[in-house]
Amino acid sequence: MEVTSIQNGVIIDHVSAGQSLTVLEYLKIDPADTRLALIMNTTSHRFGSKDIIKIETERRLDLDVLGFVAPQATVDIVHGGVIVDKVKPGLPNRLINVINCKNPRCVTTTEPGIDQLFHLSHREPAEYRCDYCDEKAKI
Repeated sequence: MEVTSIQNGVIIDHVSAGQSLTVLEYLKIDPADTRLALIMNTTSHRFGSKDIIKIETERRLDLDVLGFVAPQATVDIVHGGVIVDKVKPGLPNRLINVINCKNPRCVTTTEPGIDQLFHLSHREPAEYRCDYCDEKAKI
């Protein structure tokens, strides 16, 4: 199998094995209209097995959500075929329209079109709460 290098985009490495499609969903990337490569269940010295996602794009991606969905992931930023930056996403302080409030009395469940806003209330263990009703997110 040959996976060529990308010219401009990102390489998301150290994604938990089998989680790359979930990562794409959270990043709001449609595989049908994005040039990408998924390498799934490959050998990892650190984790045993992992997924790698290569995304060829000029569009800026919201990588903050990676700290939530794939906290162990690392990101390489590629320009002109060269890695120009390496990023280790941390837990984002805010999540907007990433998770949904499960409280049946929350305004977000009764009023359509309201953004789902959550804030990080604890880092260890990670806990997010709804900005409107303070309900703990089910992660």
